[in-house]
Amino acid sequence: MTTVESEARRALNRLNRALEKSRRELDAVRGALERAEGQDFPLEAYQEAEEGIARLQAFVAEEGRRLQEKILHAGGLEPGRIRRSSAG
Repeated sequence: MTTVESEARRALNRLNRALEKSRRELDAVRGALERAEGQDFPLEAYQEAEEGIARLQAFVAEEGRRLQEKILHAGGLEPGRIRRSSAG
């Protein structure tokens, strides 16, 4: 794997961790404000925000798959033909 591919993989992993943290933080804010605001809580806005994070996580996962396929292809391997051995 080249340095560029390693950089891309690390960047995708950092972005994914940031999105996971964003989801946890959004859940924390939602929990606190939902209790405090009751009926005035903007539920729909929070659901849209959660969906946005989910879309970004799907994007990151797809980019990870795409990068892996490129790395395998560059190494002369076909992505669909790789089997993972089971440990144990």
